[in-house]
Amino acid sequence: MGFKSDPLGAERRNYIRLDSVFPVQFRILNLDEKEVFSDWLQGFTNNVGKGGICLSVNNLKPALAELIKNKQAKISLEIEMPLAAAICASANVAWVRNIAIQPNKYFIGLNYERIAPLAKNRIMRYAKAKKIFIPFVITIIFILGLALAADSYLNIRLIKGNRALVEQLVKVLQEFNAVKQVIKDINIQKENLQLKIQALQLRIQTMEGERLALEQRVTLEEKTKLEENKTAQKLKEVNGLVEKLIQEKNSLQGQLISIQHNEAAVSEELLQLDKKKATLEKANLDKMYQWLVIHQNPRTGLLMSFEGDTDIANWAFIYDQSLVAQAYANSADFEKAKKILDFFAKKAKRINGLLFNAYYVNDGQPAEYVVHSGPNIWVGIAILQYTQESQDATYIKLAEEIASVIINLQKQDSDGGIRGGPDVKWYSTEHNLDAYAFFNMLYKVTGKKKYLEARDKVLNWLVTHTYDTSDIPIKRGSGDSTIATDTYAWSIAAIGPERLEELGLNPDKIMEFAEQNCSTEVSYQRPGGQAVKIKGFDFASQRHLARGGVVSSEWTAQMVMAYKIMGDFYNKKGLVAKSRSYKLKADEYLIGLGDMIISSPSPSGQGESCLPYATEDFVDTGHGWMTPKGKSTGSVAGTVYTLFAYYNYNPLTLK
Repeated sequence: MGFKSDPLGAERRNYIRLDSVFPVQFRILNLDEKEVFSDWLQGFTNNVGKGGICLSVNNLKPALAELIKNKQAKISLEIEMPLAAAICASANVAWVRNIAIQPNKYFIGLNYERIAPLAKNRIMRYAKAKKIFIPFVITIIFILGLALAADSYLNIRLIKGNRALVEQLVKVLQEFNAVKQVIKDINIQKENLQLKIQALQLRIQTMEGERLALEQRVTLEEKTKLEENKTAQKLKEVNGLVEKLIQEKNSLQGQLISIQHNEAAVSEELLQLDKKKATLEKANLDKMYQWLVIHQNPRTGLLMSFEGDTDIANWAFIYDQSLVAQAYANSADFEKAKKILDFFAKKAKRINGLLFNAYYVNDGQPAEYVVHSGPNIWVGIAILQYTQESQDATYIKLAEEIASVIINLQKQDSDGGIRGGPDVKWYSTEHNLDAYAFFNMLYKVTGKKKYLEARDKVLNWLVTHTYDTSDIPIKRGSGDSTIATDTYAWSIAAIGPERLEELGLNPDKIMEFAEQNCSTEVSYQRPGGQAVKIKGFDFASQRHLARGGVVSSEWTAQMVMAYKIMGDFYNKKGLVAKSRSYKLKADEYLIGLGDMIISSPSPSGQGESCLPYATEDFVDTGHGWMTPKGKSTGSVAGTVYTLFAYYNYNPLTLK
């Protein structure tokens, strides 16, 4: 069965045609195949069948075309099959059709004369598979397209819903603050009215005393009628004044009752807003945690530290990773915490036992070839917090390796201080506070005395070099009186108010100094363009910086933690009013953090809640580095520490 010809030149087959294209080399021979009329020429299959093929040929010479048209030639074929050896065959010409718009292009119908049965079957199997495959692929593409469209639609709805959730929280927080301010104004009005009523009451009592004296004089026998008339007149004036004062007092009391009714209504409104706020805060906290979950790289376990800053895109600072590992562990999400700790223990390149400050998220290679003590200590802290929560001691070896290097650094200082790193000369209060907490935890977990000794040496260095002035309670480092907000918060969190008092230090003064010098209120331009007032903490004393105030989400959250610790401290002492004062301040700054919550700026973030690093991008922190670039930059450190602040989790002490 092969190709037949008809008078119209139309292509016919007595079997099903299959469209398929194979490259074909062919030569034109005479009918007895003893003479070769052409070299190897190039063509392509147009159709294939069991009995032959349709060959498409471009630029065929007219003389050769005539031989083929007159069927004075046979065709020797080499058909190129994908992923297999070429198939050799010979064929007779069944028909020829010239393409009018391309004079030298021909379709040539060929009937096999000689071809191996297995080769013919292979051609047909491939052609049939291809015939079926194309619709199948199109169907799959269509289904995948529908799935992608559905996923995109759901993703858009998810992002929209997440963004709406953030905006609802901000709106409720604004209303909550406004109502709180109304209550404050009402309380001021109440106090003023109560003072006025008290003053009037005193005047009334004085005037009533005077009236009583006059009444007694009138009833006495007077020397002259004139004196009696004067006393009666005076009594009349006093009675009128007393009556007027009583009326004024009654009026003020009426106003006070009205204000008290108003206070009750506003308090009820505040209560309802507080419930709504709590619900929305919880929902956004869940979204913040989800933001941390979806950003973990499945291969390295790391998270990009700053989502939105193109200059440091794909960077994972190890300090930030230590915070996330603790967030996972504190939520009993141990597998996710293990992915981060596995990277540090098994994959991360180290130098002399210490980790580099930053690695690339995607491949885990070092991104910043700098080694500092503090970030390494924080990895150790994360391991100990994970160990405490999970009771899995897998990573204690790494924590002790880090501790060994840090203790060797400590031995190089006569006062027991720890330099900022093996290759630097400066000493940081922050790093030594980290070390105090780290050694304290390591001693509690392992019971090894050397960590207790290392801890006490660090504390001695802190007392000697950073807590040694009266005007500035805490220096930023040895010989460095710069104010750094985190050293104040971490002194409370790492050492604790009880131990500070034992050392002769005043934790209240530490907190007061930080608030007086580093607290600020700024106008924050939210990503949607809305301007909101936010009260929080700057990186340093704002009066020393030309840029004006900036609120740091991370450092504000650290201060919230310190306020809560102070509140618990005084609650244990039975000083309820003082405890409440600290906890109210913690709540006040938490509201500011709530106002800073934004929707994730990246497509992969799905609009989940997170926090920017600061209220201004790319500004001087006052400590030798700038805030990240980008108006909507999601910060791992700012987001995690805000979760810590809300859930009252202190990373610098074991539970």
